[in-house]
Amino acid sequence: MMGLSKIPALSGIFLIIGGLAGFAAFIRQEIRTTYPVIEIQLFLANRGFSFSSMAALINYAATFAIAFYLSLYLQYIQGMTPQATGLVLIAQPLMMALFSPMAGRLSDRFEPAAIASLGMALCAVGLFMLAWLTPTTAISLIVATLLLLGLGFALFSSPNMNAIMSSVKPAHYGLASGTVATMRLIGQMLSMALATMFLAILVGDEQITSSNHDPFLLSIRLGFATFCVLCLIGIFFSYNRGRIRPVS
Repeated sequence: MMGLSKIPALSGIFLIIGGLAGFAAFIRQEIRTTYPVIEIQLFLANRGFSFSSMAALINYAATFAIAFYLSLYLQYIQGMTPQATGLVLIAQPLMMALFSPMAGRLSDRFEPAAIASLGMALCAVGLFMLAWLTPTTAISLIVATLLLLGLGFALFSSPNMNAIMSSVKPAHYGLASGTVATMRLIGQMLSMALATMFLAILVGDEQITSSNHDPFLLSIRLGFATFCVLCLIGIFFSYNRGRIRPVS
């Protein structure tokens, strides 16, 4: 008989499959509609725009659940207080705030694809390092990894946004901006869906205690490994978007 702990995992899988099916039906309807909500033809005819949007979705899907995973790991595995955990996790957004303006200026001088791809690669390296977490991993190593991830996201985010807005005509600026927001939200939901799916499969509906630390840690490591693979896929879309030039 199937255990009750498997039900949330199967529900998550069915929700993901159903969401993908609904998304495919939506795309099909938008292509056939005279006045679509989203201009699908822009994705089909503009590789720079479509690949940049896909890179954004993948990056958010691979990075949004980092704080969720690490907050649980630091408190339940490392035994840190919520306040100390917050001080550790602030390393990533701090790096993003410091280097995002510089990355945006660099993307005005150099091809955004190269800078954004470098940022995605740094994120992949950071996620690979987190996939090897152990109960005794040094906090200093975790902080260093978060700093690397923050730098990677800073190098990706601003140049990628520059590439998206530079790849469309001014008449499509609103559509491009809305698309970025949509990709961000879809990516964030997908990231949390994957994270909670691994937890549901390996931990189930049990409370996290010392008795299930091993499957709990395994779910975190599998999640980070999956996110690392997503980033590697994202590098392909980021680097192969083509040269971006402002569209007049």
